[in-house]
Amino acid sequence: MRSNARMSPIGFDDDLRAGLEVHLAAHERRELPLDGRRHAAVAVVVIDSDAERDGVEPVPEGVIDMSGVPGGGRGMDGRPLDGRMIGVAGGASFLLCRRSIGMRRHAGQWALPGGRLDPGEAPIDAALRELEEELGLSLGPDHVVGWLDDYATRSGFVITPVVLWAEGDPTLAPDPGEVYAAYRIGLHALRDCTPRLIGIPESDKPVLQLPLGNDLIHAPTGAIVNQFREVALLGNPGYRVDGVEEPVFAWR
Repeated sequence: MRSNARMSPIGFDDDLRAGLEVHLAAHERRELPLDGRRHAAVAVVVIDSDAERDGVEPVPEGVIDMSGVPGGGRGMDGRPLDGRMIGVAGGASFLLCRRSIGMRRHAGQWALPGGRLDPGEAPIDAALRELEEELGLSLGPDHVVGWLDDYATRSGFVITPVVLWAEGDPTLAPDPGEVYAAYRIGLHALRDCTPRLIGIPESDKPVLQLPLGNDLIHAPTGAIVNQFREVALLGNPGYRVDGVEEPVFAWR
């Protein structure tokens, strides 16, 4: 059983930011050539949260279909999951979006704020622009804490992740055309979760599942978040996630 100290929220303070910066600076980031793929950028935004205020899940019980999830959509203890994000807010957190149900591609799936680079646009500018467009959160280059490895997706993108720090208690305004809801996921929940690997017949690489709340976060989002967990939170520079697979439903 985990101790209460491990389960308690992580303080959102200067010491946390300094620690994240040190850990990320020690990591030798990998950049990938596009090789015909499209370039995208995402933001891993570290932000404060309140367990009661930010722990509300707008998705009703029984709405999310978990039947297509590798491993049967069950938790580490074998219990069935319902796909809802509950019991994870409080203290220092990161932002995670549930995509709009009406989107043409990847509807309702988990994602970090971000998107494609415009012609001639740098990854940092794209990540900041998409963050403001999707969540109404305006940050600048001075909010950068560090960078993670590029990640190549099955759907034909190379994603560049940037870690940002959002001080204060900014109000989020999700764009309903792109984001169904934005969640503040406590870093303590991310730190204390146990990632798992599930084999699938369609690939010789295992699917990564990151258990958070009552759901499982998969690659590519889960891979990027797990590298943030290992490198930035746990201080394991050089930890790579390019050997994990995405679930088949994310391949298109």
